[in-house]
Amino acid sequence: MTTLLIATRNAHKVGEIQAILGAGFHCRALLQEFPTAPVPVEDADSFAGNAVLKARSLAGWLASSAAARALEAERACVLADDSGLEVDALGGAPGIHSARFATLDAAQAGNSPDKDNNTKLLRLLAGVPAEKRSARFRCALALMPVGGTAAPEIFEGTCEGRIDLAPRGVGGFGYDPLFIPLGRAQSFAELGEEAKNLISHRSQALAKLRAWLNGGR
Repeated sequence: MTTLLIATRNAHKVGEIQAILGAGFHCRALLQEFPTAPVPVEDADSFAGNAVLKARSLAGWLASSAAARALEAERACVLADDSGLEVDALGGAPGIHSARFATLDAAQAGNSPDKDNNTKLLRLLAGVPAEKRSARFRCALALMPVGGTAAPEIFEGTCEGRIDLAPRGVGGFGYDPLFIPLGRAQSFAELGEEAKNLISHRSQALAKLRAWLNGGR
């Protein structure tokens, strides 16, 4: 059993990663189980850069924690995810700022509620026709053993699609109600977890991670 400490407080993301990886993996929410863990500043200029920052910071902190010996004996790894939405009509925005898109307007710290991010995205795309609303989700994962010193392993995935004119569906999280993946008529929020997890950006990155952990190094 491979133990992965997911560097997030987003329970939806932890559940999605567990569902995609399936049996043989035990995914734990690092920042919920270790509430005193630092929250790294994500100031890199790419998804991969931010994922690496988080993996290094949290793996290093865990190595000096009271739980270090047990985690190292378990060969636990920190898995940091940085992902987001790129909209061509907005020059690639919100990009690395996807989770805090709405709060940028008020110069506030922290992530924005999903509803606020979606509202801002639709406002900025008002009047943009369907054929010019192309977009993609990107995901970068950084994997680093607790107590490890080597550079994190990086795994990336992309899902192409477009932004709809209004939210559709109640599933998923983030921008899922607005994103229509290429070749589909339903939004990520309408597809359901099982269908989404077959084609999503995160599933593609996790498939590469799973192959690497299972001997595809």
